[in-house]
Parts: sequence; structure tokens; C-alpha cells
Amino acid sequence: MPQRQDFNRADRIRKAMVREFSDILMRDLKEPKLVDVMISVTDAEVSGDLRHVRLFVSIRGDLALQNEIMDILRDYTPKIRSELGKRISLRYTPEIEIHLDTSLERGAKITELLNKITRGEDI
Repeated sequence: MPQRQDFNRADRIRKAMVREFSDILMRDLKEPKLVDVMISVTDAEVSGDLRHVRLFVSIRGDLALQNEIMDILRDYTPKIRSELGKRISLRYTPEIEIHLDTSLERGAKITELLNKITRGEDI
């Protein structure tokens, strides 16, 4: 039974990380370049020992803009980690990594291809 409790706790922490990281992006980071960019926190992965978290973001825009925003977010990682530590009570504030999630773009491209096939267009 302890494994199920561990899973539930890790899942609750994962959801809290997504929620709080989204809030930090919207309200706390005072970076002008982030103001007009659509950034969505898509998921988080929490390690079993709760000491490491991977946060996944989707950034609307071309590859150059995505890379620029990722560099900015990585520069803010210590501030983000500190803020997450204040908001989520854990024995240790986890180390965080921020990764670009391109699954939404891939899904949109697949949908577009399927629509073309359905209409009988060349791919």
C-alpha cells in the first residue's frame, strides 16, 4: 500500500508544480520579453525522491523565439526554484529543469496532414 500513497503524493506535487509554475510565469517574472509571448506549462515530471522536477513548457512562435524564451527561463531558474520552494512545502526544494514541449506542434501538424488526406490533397 505505501507505493500507492507515494504515487498520490508525487502526483499531487506534480500538479502543484504545474499550477504554481504557471502562476509564477504570469505574475512574478518581470521580464519584458515574456509579456507578449504565449507560454503554457504543459506538464511536470517529479522524481521518486521529490528532489528533481522537470517542467515542460510550450511556447507559441518560431524556433528562434522559442530558443530565446527558453534561454530567459533557464536564466530565471534559481528565482523560479526559490519561489516554488516558498509556495510548496517540501523538506527539500527540488532542483528544476525547464524543457521545451513540442508535442502540441507535432499534434497540430499530424492533424493537418490527416485533414489533407481526408480531403484527397497531396501531402
